[in-house]
Amino acid sequence: MNNKAHIIFDKTKSSLKIRLSLIKKIQVVSLKNSNFIIVLGGDGFMLQTLKKFYKFKKPFYGINSGNYGFLMNKYSNKNFIKNLKTLHNIKIHPLQMTVRNKKNQIKKSIAINEVSVLRQSKQASSISITSNKKTIIKKLISDGVLVSTPAGSTAYNFSAHGPILNLDSNKLALTPISPFRPRRWRGIILSDKSIINIKNLDTFKRPISAVADNFEVRNAKNISIKVNKKISFNLFYNRNNSLYKKIKIEQARKEINNN
Repeated sequence: MNNKAHIIFDKTKSSLKIRLSLIKKIQVVSLKNSNFIIVLGGDGFMLQTLKKFYKFKKPFYGINSGNYGFLMNKYSNKNFIKNLKTLHNIKIHPLQMTVRNKKNQIKKSIAINEVSVLRQSKQASSISITSNKKTIIKKLISDGVLVSTPAGSTAYNFSAHGPILNLDSNKLALTPISPFRPRRWRGIILSDKSIINIKNLDTFKRPISAVADNFEVRNAKNISIKVNKKISFNLFYNRNNSLYKKIKIEQARKEINNN
């Protein structure tokens, strides 16, 4: 790979330190003239950056300077240039969220990890869920529900006891958050060709919000969610630490914890 890169960073001490190291190793150029984008930060900053800059159609190489950094690579000052020569490319598509709120306003956003439908008050949410016009559940009383991509299935979805999906599974995870009725419903795995519709059954007493990663729409009435195949993100990973491998490791940990 040509080492012309544009660096985007979150201005923490860790990111600034890595940036100073990088500018001694590679040619840092403008976004327009770059071959790829280096993102310094954590997963949250990576999600923001992907949404903001995907239209430039440049591949992204994340370097973790935050906490867990599931979407990121670990920085090696010694092996950085060597790693660049053997990168593994992953292409992912985001979810497209379309929300109609209580005032009948339409709000849209994309989500790389998940769309979260959450109760907005002390009252549990009361929602119905359909997929491709077929009823999934007529009435779910819960704290909410998640629709997760494979890339996001190890995040909030996993914390809500949802399944971890293989990156190439062509599936979505639909996972309830603290279900009350029906109490035993644990969700469902759907095709990534599904169009999922979630309706608030009681907008007055049980308001809900819809969140695409970190973009929130309050007082949601109807939410439509589907994979947007027209948008793709190209993510670079070190050969020995690809996103495929990270997901496999999380799946193995889950199996151990369940036994």
